[in-house]
Amino acid sequence: MSAAGKARVPAWVWVALLAAAAAAVFILRPAADERDAAEATVVTTLPRLIDLGADKCVPCKMMAPVLEELTAEYADRFEVEFIDVWKQPERGDAYAVNLIPTQIFLAADGTELFRHEGFFAKDDILAKWRELGLEL
Repeated sequence: MSAAGKARVPAWVWVALLAAAAAAVFILRPAADERDAAEATVVTTLPRLIDLGADKCVPCKMMAPVLEELTAEYADRFEVEFIDVWKQPERGDAYAVNLIPTQIFLAADGTELFRHEGFFAKDDILAKWRELGLEL
């Protein structure tokens, strides 16, 4: 059979199939907000200390060894998280940070318990946790 004798699929059918496939991909993928919320959700049973800073900020650099020590020594009591707000400004915006470094003490359920701005020494952080009722 020659090429001229074969039945051709009309162009509008191809366009309709392509549009249907694109619509299915769009409908079946999670919305950006849902993906961001899923990525931002941290499941924990421990209270958390979040330090919001930047790796090039001088007081933030001073906080780095403090955070490392706390992470190593108190991993069974509370979690420590560092967020670089210069690299991830949207994460800093979520915590309404005015200056860096900022330390936020969170209960295990995510409730903010206390906030400190500026360098915060290890002993002062531990004293604050004790004041907030955490047994160390």
